[in-house]
Amino acid sequence: MNTHAELVRELKSLRKGRGVHAGRIGERIGPTLRLLCGVTEDDGPVAIREKLVARLTGLAEQLPEDMRLATVAAFGLTADVRMPLYRDRVSWAAPRIDRDARTVRRRVDDAIDQLAELVVTVPLRPDRAWHIAELHAVATLDRPRHEVLEQYRIVADHDGLHELDFTSPAFELRGPLDVDVLYGGTLCPGGTARGGLSLTLPEPLAQGDMHAFAVSYRFPRPRVLRSYVVHELEQSCDLFDLRVRFARYRIPRQVWTLRDVTGPHGGHQQPVDRAGEIHQRFQRLLPGRSYGARWDGEEAGNEFCGHHCSCADRSAPGTPVPPKSGLGM
Repeated sequence: MNTHAELVRELKSLRKGRGVHAGRIGERIGPTLRLLCGVTEDDGPVAIREKLVARLTGLAEQLPEDMRLATVAAFGLTADVRMPLYRDRVSWAAPRIDRDARTVRRRVDDAIDQLAELVVTVPLRPDRAWHIAELHAVATLDRPRHEVLEQYRIVADHDGLHELDFTSPAFELRGPLDVDVLYGGTLCPGGTARGGLSLTLPEPLAQGDMHAFAVSYRFPRPRVLRSYVVHELEQSCDLFDLRVRFARYRIPRQVWTLRDVTGPHGGHQQPVDRAGEIHQRFQRLLPGRSYGARWDGEEAGNEFCGHHCSCADRSAPGTPVPPKSGLGM
C-alpha cells in the first residue's frame, strides 16, 4: 500500500471514539502517521497528543474553512469539541458549516484525503528556541536608495535565549547590500548560511518573553531591487505584513502575491493602489515556504501610472512626476 493510502487509513482510524484524546493513544496511531508527526518511542501519551494536535491543527489551517472545521471536529482538536463519540463531534460541526451531518462526514473524508497529502509534502516544524509573533516589512522603491525595513516581534520558547539566527529576505540583488540593526540588539559578524543573520540580544530572554527588533536593508545604487521581495522563514510565524511602495514613474505592469510557494515563482495577480503601493498580510506561515511579492520589472504605459489616471506628461525614468491636482496626493 502506498504512503497516501496508508495515511488515509490511519487517519480514519484515529478519528474514531475520542479522536486524539483516546486512551492508549500510542497504540491508536500507525507507523506512518507516527513518523510524519515526529512521534518517537520515548514519547508518553501527553507528548504524543501534543504532537498530533500541533501537526493536524497546523495542516488544517491550509484547508478551506469548512474542511478545517470538519478536521477539528473529526479528531477533537479543540477543547470545545472533546466529545466521547465521533457522531457527537459531527453534530457539533454541522451547524457551524451550515450543512447536515451526512455532508459533514463527506467533508471529513475529503479533509482526510488532503491531510494525507499535506502531511507528506509540508515539512515537520523543527523544535526551535523562538518563533515570530509578527513581522512587518516595508520596501520603499520610490527613493534614490531602495530600502527594506523589517520590524520583528518574537517570543522565546526556551529559557536563556540570548542570540537569534534569522533569515534575510530574498531579493534579485543588483549590487552590494547594507544591513543595519535599528534597535533591539547587535548584529553579529559572519551570520549564518542561506542569507542568514545573527543578532545578539541586549538581555537573555526567559520562556514566554517577547522582544522587538528592527533591521534595515539598503541598496547603494538606484533601482537595484528588482522583480521580487520574498521571505522563506525557518521559524514559525503567526503574521507577516508586507508593503511595497513603487516609484510613481516605475509602476510595474503586473504584480503577483506569493503565498505558500517554493521560491519567487507563480502567485496570484494583485493590483497596485492609487498610492503606488501593494499591501499583503500572511498568517500562520509554514517554515520552508515562500511568502511575498514579485513583479514584472517593466513600467506600465502612459495609460496607467498607479493612480488610475492619464499621464501623457510622464517624465523620463529617474525624474519624479509631480502629483496632479484632485488625486488626493
